[in-house]
Parts: sequence; structure tokens; C-alpha cells
Amino acid sequence: MGASPARAATAGVGVTLAAALQRRRRRTAFVFGLLMLIVAATSVLSLGLGAVPIPPGRTLAALWTSVTGLPVDADAARDSLVILNIRLPRTLLGLMVGATLAVCGALMQGLFRNPLADPGLVGVSSGAALAAATVIVLGERLLPYLPFAVLPFAALPIAAFFGGLLFTSVLYGLSSGSGRTSIATLLLAGVALGAMAGAITGLLTFMSNDQQLRDLTFWSLGSLGGATWTKVTTILPAFIPMAIALSFLGRSLNALSLGEAEAFHLGLPVERIKRIVIVVVALAVGAAVAAAGVIGFVGIVVPHLLRLAIGANHKVLLPASALLGAALLLGSDILARLIVAPAELPIGILTAAIGAPFFLWLLLARRRMVT
Repeated sequence: MGASPARAATAGVGVTLAAALQRRRRRTAFVFGLLMLIVAATSVLSLGLGAVPIPPGRTLAALWTSVTGLPVDADAARDSLVILNIRLPRTLLGLMVGATLAVCGALMQGLFRNPLADPGLVGVSSGAALAAATVIVLGERLLPYLPFAVLPFAALPIAAFFGGLLFTSVLYGLSSGSGRTSIATLLLAGVALGAMAGAITGLLTFMSNDQQLRDLTFWSLGSLGGATWTKVTTILPAFIPMAIALSFLGRSLNALSLGEAEAFHLGLPVERIKRIVIVVVALAVGAAVAAAGVIGFVGIVVPHLLRLAIGANHKVLLPASALLGAALLLGSDILARLIVAPAELPIGILTAAIGAPFFLWLLLARRRMVT
């Protein structure tokens, strides 16, 4: 008889936990559904907006006729030509770059167990930007000696990609020893390498002429304006492995959130997971910077907003970050096309205008929690 109240209390706690879990699942399903609708809406708007505006109905009709190959009139043929050759590559590039930056931000925050972490901390963006600046300023003198000189149009994205990989490899070598990777050393070395890359980029900027200075400015602020099917295929080899990695990195990052020692005792190969995350981030962000330039704050803002909405479970946080990051960058690109039309505002200005106040608010909120 004496055990009945205890059993009743335990049963009550179980019911409460089950109800809370059910509410969390419903909220997560609602958030995912909403994010999918936002991605679809921004994609249709991105396909329709530009120098030749195309209403949403005609946009969907042009896509349908392009897929089915049905005969079309002159207006539909023009719409299909504009969408397939100009708007669709830009939209797909924006979706992939936004998803990449947001997912890599969530990966870095999970690895460092710090919501202020950002892919730029591992030197990918700095290395890619330095390599791109080198090609822009010194390209005419360097291209004859480079293996991809036969493809001068691809020199910039290829250089940015390998620049990011090189910086990440150096950073990983500096922070690794005796089979272990020091996260503190990784952060500090990333800041130092980023400062070094910024200094060399500044020197190249000083050496540049007017046209090169324009190219450097446009690159450093980021843009989807030069999107082509070539750039889409450039980012795909890094985007696909990142998407595949999401299926198994979520559980590992959940274990790492308990601490490295605890994750090790749970049977997690901690050092291997660190290497996988670093390599995935290096490949993905390097490709994103190569395709669209340096775009900041997406990797900080998106994961933190979703962590507030659906919690810190990386199994759902990573795919949700991909959706929200894609929608945020594509929405920013739409605004960049509209604000100063017919000109185009660099997209990095808009993401910084959104992300910088949010970052300051996050810092102030953390300080209030500490005090």
C-alpha cells in the first residue's frame, strides 16, 4: 500500500514528460512545415523578380513547360529562357549557399559547444578570400603558371576553394598533437590566421587598380549576381557530402554537447568526429565562398534562432538550419535586387545589417545570464 503513492507520482511524471515530448514534436513539425513553405515562396519570388518581372503563375507555367517539353507561345518561350538560363541558377545557388553557411554554423557551434561560433573561425572564409584576392590582383601574372590556366573563367572559384582548404589544413595541423585536437588552440589559431589573411588581403587591395578594387569590393561583400550553371556545379561536390553527413553527425554532436569526456565514455570516437566536422566545414564553406563571395552572419543567426524555437537536438537542428539558411539568403538576395533597382546591392551588406544587431543582442543576453 505504501508504494502506491510513489507509483502514482512516477506515473504522473511519465505522463507529463510524454505530453511535453508530444508538444515538442508538434512544434518541430510545425516549424519544418513553415520553413518548407517559406523556402518554396522565396524560390518562386526569386525566379520571378528581376529586370524582366514574371508573375508567379507564369513562373510556374514556364517551369512546367520546360520540364514537360510542351509547345509554348512566344511569351512563355521568353519566360522559360530567362528562368532557365538566369534565374534558376541564381535561385539554386542561393539555396545551396544559404543552407551551407547555416548548417556549417550549426556544426561549428555544436563542435565548440558555443552559440557564438562561426565557420569563419576555422579560417575557411579568410583563406578563400585571400586566394580570391590574389587571383584578382595578380591573376594575369599567375595564371600562366597555374594548372587551370586553360580555364581562366574558373580561376577565381578554384583558387578560393583551395585557399579555404589550405588554411583549414594549416589550422588543423597547428591545433592537433598526440592524436588530439585542442578546441581552444583551434579558436585562437583561427583568429590569428584570419588576421594574417586580412593583412595580406589589405596589402593586395592597396596594390590593386580601379577595376581590381571594384572586383575585390564586390567579392568581399558577396553576391549571387554572377550565378551560372558552372557555379552551381562548382558547389555541388561539396554540398552533397555535407548533406549526407547530416544523417550521422546529429547524434554525435548531441553526445559532444555533454562534454568530450562524457562523449568518449558513451563510445563516441571524439577525435574522428572533430576531424569529420572540420573537413566538412572546410569543403562546404570553401565552395560557398568560391561561388558567392564572403557572406557573413548567416552561420550565427540561423542556428541560434532555431535553437530557441525547436531546441538543441542536432538531429532536427541541422536540417532545419539548412531550410532557414536557404530561405534567409534567398530572401536577402531578393531584397538586394529590389532596394536599389535596377542596380544590385551586395548581399553581404544585408546579411550584416541583419546579423550584426542580432549578434550584439546575443552578447548582451549572455552577459545578463552570467551576471
